[in-house]
Amino acid sequence: MDVREKLELLNEKIKTACDASGRTPEDITVVAVTKYVSNKRAQEALEAGLNHLGENRDEGLASKWEHLKDKPVWHFIGSLQSRKVKNIIDKVTYIHSLDRKSLAKEIDKRAEKPVSCFVQVNISGEESKQGLPPQEVASFIEGLSQYENIKVAGLMTMMPNIDDEVELRGYFRKMKNLQTEIAEMKLTHAPCQELSMGMSNDFMIAIEEGATFIRVGTALVGED
Repeated sequence: MDVREKLELLNEKIKTACDASGRTPEDITVVAVTKYVSNKRAQEALEAGLNHLGENRDEGLASKWEHLKDKPVWHFIGSLQSRKVKNIIDKVTYIHSLDRKSLAKEIDKRAEKPVSCFVQVNISGEESKQGLPPQEVASFIEGLSQYENIKVAGLMTMMPNIDDEVELRGYFRKMKNLQTEIAEMKLTHAPCQELSMGMSNDFMIAIEEGATFIRVGTALVGED
């Protein structure tokens, strides 16, 4: 099955999830995660209509950028070391992993224009997960007002790998509540209207609970 066929299946599932939650597919931005595939497969994704591509390493982004340039909207979705900001900042539109002031400072210093960032939240409290504890998110975002090149588009999280749908929905719901709380603060630098959560195995639940960006790799582009 090629990427175009997989996208058709994905769109059907997105529509089902939207119908179940009173939303429309236009509410959802699909980020095709191309970190495990070749430049050729990434190009196939773009040609199939996937305009948003996500990479989690600066080397991978650089390689695909050389091949596709700025044709896609690029997302950096992995943990970002401050020293590597300079390698990606002129290539990406979105950064999904802002979780500390030192990183915000480096993004602000290196960027030539405002960058849309998602603040990463460790909603499950797992030690293996990166991101801010939920109770620290509001104050952290308030403190970002000093950085003119940081725009907080929304929040992002990585869900635990569990089969308990009730527990999973609980985490997704907490993220939606937190995003709403930040949005209601009406901060100029942090409109926080978006919610990046849900991947190949749980994106339908994520959509039903309020995701606006889903990050899908295996279910769309597979693995080389």
